Amino acid sequence: MKKENPWALIPFVVFMILFIGSGAITGDFYTFPVIVAISISGAVALAMNRKESFSHKVDIFCKGAGNLNVMLMVIIFLLAGAFSEVAKGMGAVDSTVNFALSVIPPNLLVVGLFIIACFISLSMGTSVGTIVALAPIGVGISDLTEISIALVMAAVVGGSMFGDNLSFISDTTITAVRSQGAQMKDKFKVNFWIVLPAAIVTSIILGFMTSGGTAQVDHLSYNWVKIVPYVVVIILALSGINVFLVLALGIVLAGAVGLADGSYHVMSLIQKIGEGMEGMYEIAFLAILIAGMVEVIKFNGGIDFLLRLVTRRIKSQKGAEFGIASLVGLTNLSTANNTIAILIAGPLAKNIADQYDIEPRKSASILDIFSCTVQGLLPYGAQFLVAASVAKISPVSILPYSFYPILIGVCGIIAILIGYPTKKKA
Repeated sequence: MKKENPWALIPFVVFMILFIGSGAITGDFYTFPVIVAISISGAVALAMNRKESFSHKVDIFCKGAGNLNVMLMVIIFLLAGAFSEVAKGMGAVDSTVNFALSVIPPNLLVVGLFIIACFISLSMGTSVGTIVALAPIGVGISDLTEISIALVMAAVVGGSMFGDNLSFISDTTITAVRSQGAQMKDKFKVNFWIVLPAAIVTSIILGFMTSGGTAQVDHLSYNWVKIVPYVVVIILALSGINVFLVLALGIVLAGAVGLADGSYHVMSLIQKIGEGMEGMYEIAFLAILIAGMVEVIKFNGGIDFLLRLVTRRIKSQKGAEFGIASLVGLTNLSTANNTIAILIAGPLAKNIADQYDIEPRKSASILDIFSCTVQGLLPYGAQFLVAASVAKISPVSILPYSFYPILIGVCGIIAILIGYPTKKKA
């Protein structure tokens, strides 16, 4: 008989209070460092269950924190950060954007900006980084065409969520895949065919809404060689090559291009690799601390209680899939961070998936799709805040034009209802 203990969930409650409470009081959900909130919550978990010795609880915490999947996730985070920073530093982002803007028809600039954001975020693995790169261009397009700046920013945010949901080096994708024990390429293929219709419909809607706005883009310089590392990484990852090798080759290739064209010398390249890894330190340590805390909560009976609570009305596999979607969506609504939401909901989703025979590629896809749906609609999320800051508008004004996040949620629901993907034959 499994033990169930609702009180073991108190560390989760503490985290929500610290994170949401500080955001509500200050008006900024990123004022209270999330790693401090998780550390305090982890300490609360260790302080509970007085029947066990503190040393034993620390052992349990360390066992969870040092889980094989967690360590693999951390290493992938570091390599992904290094590749993204090295490629960006040698001009890959600028060349990609300039190339795309050079070939986009003047009357389809907003649609083109959405598509550029899709490719950049797929290549960089970061929605916020994509918005930082493209939002100023969006402001310029709005000024030239008199198209609503909120609409243009929504196109940029929507495109950035495309890659956040699909990229092989996105922290959300890495977390979803590792937490469910899925293969990256399998999850990508399932996920891609679910969200592609959403991207196509979004492009059509944006095309209709901005058909009257035209602007002449000045000749922009680009170097197609700088785009090659992004393309190679995507192709290699899709071909099923081990993600460690893919990222290592990406770093080498991007570094070689940078050295050849003078963007780097040897030491500046090494420093850039270090900077990229440093940029992933917080999410890496969050993964470790959350995994440790969840292991203690599980030992104390909290996960068993939560699992029963979530699954008590589930009668079918489809119901279980909707349960996973609701679980990660509500967690994301509370944390305003899709990666953290998947880190927290992932272990529980894995238990549900195992119980109802849901394939890892499907449960990973559900986690990623519905966390990105919610994240792409949060006015207090990092993506909206960055875009609104650049455009000098209210984050709320972007919400009515957020077609893509809504559509990927709709497509995700349809995929569950029709039973896509069909189960692989044993």
